[in-house]
Amino acid sequence: MDIEEKVKKIDEVLSRGVGEFIDPGGAFREKLLKKARGEYDKEIIIKFGVDPTRPDIHLGHAVILRKLRALQDIGCKLVFLIGDFTARIGDPTGKSKVRPEIDQQEVERNMMTYLEQVGKITLVTTPSFSWIRNSDWFLNVTDIQPKQGFFVRFKTTFLNPGSFVGKAVLYDETRMQKTHLKKNHVVSVSLANILSTLRHITHARLIERDMFQERIEGNEELYMHEMMYPVLQGIDSHVIHLIYGSCDLEVGGTDQTFNMLLGRDVMKMNGQEPQAVLAWKLLEGTDGKEKMSKSLGNYIAINDDPFDMFGKVMSIPDSSIINYFELCTYMPAADLASLGGKLEKQEENPRDLKMRLAEQIVTMYHGEAAAGKARDAFIDTFKNGGIPDEIPETNAAHGANLSDVLMGANIVSSKTEFRRLIDEGAIRDLEKGEELTDVHQKIERGLTLKVGKRRFIRIRIL
Repeated sequence: MDIEEKVKKIDEVLSRGVGEFIDPGGAFREKLLKKARGEYDKEIIIKFGVDPTRPDIHLGHAVILRKLRALQDIGCKLVFLIGDFTARIGDPTGKSKVRPEIDQQEVERNMMTYLEQVGKITLVTTPSFSWIRNSDWFLNVTDIQPKQGFFVRFKTTFLNPGSFVGKAVLYDETRMQKTHLKKNHVVSVSLANILSTLRHITHARLIERDMFQERIEGNEELYMHEMMYPVLQGIDSHVIHLIYGSCDLEVGGTDQTFNMLLGRDVMKMNGQEPQAVLAWKLLEGTDGKEKMSKSLGNYIAINDDPFDMFGKVMSIPDSSIINYFELCTYMPAADLASLGGKLEKQEENPRDLKMRLAEQIVTMYHGEAAAGKARDAFIDTFKNGGIPDEIPETNAAHGANLSDVLMGANIVSSKTEFRRLIDEGAIRDLEKGEELTDVHQKIERGLTLKVGKRRFIRIRIL
């Protein structure tokens, strides 16, 4: 990539789909330009933090990951921060209720799937990529819970892992700062560090967040651990600066702007050059109303099979077409403007545009061949009333509850959804051509079902 192409990419990253860009004096942009011209030798560190509360990354996350790949191509280093500690608190962003605590084992499982999925979009090799978890500095020696029945070796001595000294050795040997980044010194955050930070942050500043104000006005409970979340996220930026030598930019959606700006404040109070903040517009979900969210069930996961992904894109409302093209594809800005004008003047059929959109998105995550098959299967299934050639299959014991089987196969998310679909006549036995009506139905034979508008499942008896 020559310098002109890099400059063009810089301008596009800092403008396309951007909701807010806080870069006082243009300092961060100047770093990028110098990097493109070969005049900046230091690493440019980009922080992107994710709490692994659910196993799938969806298209809303992918909007940011694709931008991060563009920054990597310019020469930046992505630090992918896994918030395994903060995931157990829960970011209150956009939430009207307290998020329940998540089991550490679930966090660990979700974390590994995240690392597998980001590699579909970003570079995951050095020097363009590094990852670290924030439990590396937020957990303390006394938080270590060693397994029973083994001892910790320190030089020529075996230590009881339940003792303070044993825990200290185990703590030191399991910090990613040492095992992955080969640092000699481990950065940790103590309660004293947190209290020192809180001395510079007022209560009024924290409760000015929209979601906190909505809780207060609605007489909902607002707990201190939730108010601490933005502070901990800010401390993360400070620690990344200490570990990696800088934290030049933090990226996220516009719903994260408050948290990211607090990171600037924490860095300033510690005498560090504050990070720039780049917040991209949020991608709405398939309902066209709320932001894409797994908890709302309006998301498209990048791990969805091609047929399901294609069908979900086809289900978005016409009003979302241009936003999806802008945020989820590489369509040039000029073509976007032209397409928007044609759609407004009704010179383009929205269904045809969604077919193009769905094919482009499926191609990005599954390849051109899979996208072509998904398109053909969709046309055959929904235009011609057919059944897709490849239907997900699952096994079930004779007499098992159908609701449990569908939940286990991730066809429905809950028994509440199953009951709603039954009440709406939206679960159909394709072999008999009948709608299912019994919410307590047992598996008595093999079934091929259509669930809702896009989901199919074949159930075989064990």
